[in-house]
Parts: sequence; C-alpha cells; structure tokens
Amino acid sequence: MPTHHAIIVLFRPETGEPLAIMDGRLITELRTAAASAAATDLLARPDASVLGILGAGVQAGSHLDALRLVRQFREVRVWSPRSASAFAAARGVTPAASAEAAVRGADVIVTATSSMTPVLLGDWVAPGAHVNAIGACRPEWRELDDALLERARIWVDSKDAALAESGDVIAAGARLVGEIGAVANGVLGGRRTPDEVTVFKSLGVAVEDVVSAELVWRRLGEAGG
Repeated sequence: MPTHHAIIVLFRPETGEPLAIMDGRLITELRTAAASAAATDLLARPDASVLGILGAGVQAGSHLDALRLVRQFREVRVWSPRSASAFAAARGVTPAASAEAAVRGADVIVTATSSMTPVLLGDWVAPGAHVNAIGACRPEWRELDDALLERARIWVDSKDAALAESGDVIAAGARLVGEIGAVANGVLGGRRTPDEVTVFKSLGVAVEDVVSAELVWRRLGEAGG
C-alpha cells in the first residue's frame, strides 16, 4: 500500500462549480520531485554529474526521473537499509553499501527517507554539492546533521511552514536564506561559488498541488477527455 493517500478537488473560483476530482497520490509524488528538480536547476553546479540518493521508495524514484531532466548524470548511487538492491536493479543504477558510500563525492544528493534522526552527515558532503532534503517533515525530526547545516546555505519552498514544521530548518536557524521561488523570479540570488554547499528543504505546499492538478485538468481538456 502507498504510504500517502490524497484526493484533490478542483473548483471554478468564480462560481464554486466543481471541475474535477483527482487521485492526489500521484500528483503529490510528481510535484514534490518537480520542485526539487527546479531547485536543483537553480542551485546545483551546471556540471553536476554524480547523484546520490538516500532512500529507495516512491520519492526516490520520482526524484531520479525529475532530476535527470535538469542534469546529465554519469553515475547514480542509491542506499536504503532494505530496498537499495531492488531499486537499483529496476532503475539501472548502482546500489551502495552504506549511506556514506552513496553520497561521498556526489554533486547532487537526495534524502528521501522516513528517518527521524540524521542520515546525512556534513563530513560526507563534498564542497559544491547540492542537497534536496525531502523527509523529516516534523519539528522534532531530522535528516541532516548539525555539521551539514553549519556549512550549507538553505532554501525552502515556504519559509513560514519550514520554520514551524521542519526540524532541520529550525536547527539551522540563521542559515536559512529564503524561498526557492524568490530565486526563480530573481529576487534572491542562488549559488555564489562553485564550492558552496546548498540545500533545498522541501515540505510541500498546497499551491503546488493546485497548480499541478490544474495542469492535469487542462491537458485532459486539450485531449478531449
């Protein structure tokens, strides 16, 4: 069974007319990875070519697909305490023997785990790496250790939400730069130097679901559905 279930209902804002009821599970899966891909395109080095993934679930797969749209990876490594070998065989990537082995020397790192304690240590992260942190969505949970948070500059999808809900962002404090949307529209700068470590902490916000669902609805209309 999927770990997340959802329904998205679209209404016409002018009248309240219901337009569509959609399975929100797949939309959430895809829009989460799409947001990380957008952040990676904005913050990762242009020559990033090695991807390390911690976790081997649904988000690991969707992130692999989405990140390949914005960078050309010559090597992809994945680690999970249970599922790395099966994931790697199905996806044609390399299973790693440990979390450290998966991320050492990686240019882009994804943490998509259900861990409540840090799984990515700052000592493992190479200069110039970009990290997409997807798990640890509660104030008392962490995926990133203090050493990494002290090194990195951090962006989020929603500053207000992250400061209230993300244990990693709360621990980072002043290291939070701002929202990734502000980088996309040119209000904030992104990466400053090739050796800077950047982090995008994703929580997911409702507007991402709404916009994604509208895209699905419009595409359905174009197809005559």
